[in-house]
Amino acid sequence: MSKSKPNILMLVTDHQLYYRHGWDGGQKPLTPHRDALAAKGVTFTRSYAISPLCSPARRSLLCGRYPHTHRNFHNQSNIPFTSPVYFQQLEKAGYESYFFGKWHAGPGDAHSLGAKGFSLPGYGNPYTTVKYAQYCRRLGIPKAVHCIETLFWNNDTQRHFPLLKEGNEAYRCTGTWCGETAFGTTTTDKRSHESFFLAHLAQQELQRLAKQEQSFHLRVDFWGPHQPYFPTQEYLDLYNPKDIGEYGSFCDDLARKPDVYRHMNQPIADEHGNLITPSVFSWETWQRLLHIAYAQTTMIDDAIGEILTTLDQTGLAENTIVLLTSDHGDALASHGGMFDKGSFMTEETIRTPLVIRHPDHIQPNTRCDSLVSTLDIVPTLLDVAGIPPTEELPGKSLFKLLENDSREYLLLESYGQGFRDTKRCRTLITKTHSYTRNEADIDELYDLQQDPYQLNNLADEATSSGLLQSLSDTLHQACLQAHDPDIDIFFPRSQP
Repeated sequence: MSKSKPNILMLVTDHQLYYRHGWDGGQKPLTPHRDALAAKGVTFTRSYAISPLCSPARRSLLCGRYPHTHRNFHNQSNIPFTSPVYFQQLEKAGYESYFFGKWHAGPGDAHSLGAKGFSLPGYGNPYTTVKYAQYCRRLGIPKAVHCIETLFWNNDTQRHFPLLKEGNEAYRCTGTWCGETAFGTTTTDKRSHESFFLAHLAQQELQRLAKQEQSFHLRVDFWGPHQPYFPTQEYLDLYNPKDIGEYGSFCDDLARKPDVYRHMNQPIADEHGNLITPSVFSWETWQRLLHIAYAQTTMIDDAIGEILTTLDQTGLAENTIVLLTSDHGDALASHGGMFDKGSFMTEETIRTPLVIRHPDHIQPNTRCDSLVSTLDIVPTLLDVAGIPPTEELPGKSLFKLLENDSREYLLLESYGQGFRDTKRCRTLITKTHSYTRNEADIDELYDLQQDPYQLNNLADEATSSGLLQSLSDTLHQACLQAHDPDIDIFFPRSQP
């Protein structure tokens, strides 16, 4: 049979900031393949993660619903799926679905929900799988070996990863995952890194799919550029650390910031686990750490490039929509010198890359400044497949938003890290401001045009102007429309 619907290739990175530290004109990570994809499609400049933490954000990417609906609040959550994931709906529309890479969205894996491919339960570690061992033997390369330079250690790291130590030049990822707090290098062939392993699996599948007529959906979820940062030397050589200028919020003293900004791990925290400001590391040290993080971002971009090259070589590109995004952002070196995310709602943690190429439907080099979020991904994919939207999905097809930019705000959610804090918050993003209500803590209000680094909390002074009340009313209305069960926490009812 002939294909009546376009194929879908979805590429998801983990923990990747939209602009990373070059958004203000300075040095930024090189992403030539993402840039080439954007040159043939549309870049959404104001794309936001529905939550700044992996598991709730990834569940929302699968089902198109708020965390308060799917209830997968933290990375430690194991809440059963109560709503269909989008590829189950695609399969009913005649698509064959494949999923490769990181799951971390709740119980089971992509296979348990009907997708083929390579998927591991939980966080997953590809380096310990039989398929990875077979891949290395086939290519004649050793399994990945890493050299540890810097470690943001904590008690959990020490307990679960006894070999993950600064100075260890022969570290291998043999645990349930690789230890999230390390900076170093991969000393083996770049193809030993999980990103190229995943790319290889996807390439093999695309080559096979090119020989059949059935429409397909293929998704690749990389484990990076999330920590641990282990690029190879060839990618480090692309950068000079001294070219990375001091980030605009690096010296933030966190005055007039909620308490969750201070809940960080050693060695950048005090004995109580509170972030030390100013940073215990000099900017020269952070330059080296960012250098490593940048290199890993470029390495993963190269792995993405290999997938896109195969798409072109097989002739599939002409009838394949490509969507590239990330689950959430990254706070590295921001707001006093952080390295993580999950509890606070800054642009660094919630703003994400989003690029779509749709041959013959999107003009090349299109830029869209509409407010969009994670919740718009599922309606977009269903739109591609010709599946009518349902009222149960709060998002909109991105193609519809391209035609009519009528959205005035976004509602975002956080429930904290879970293991460090469980404080909830709700954030309203408008075209000009960011407004956050934090559970049992102060409000936050930032003018994103005048204060893009979110240094000056206007929550107090905006009261007199009426701006705070206006945004509060809008946030309250957004929570009502979203049927937020926690609305009374953020907007307590007056007692009689």
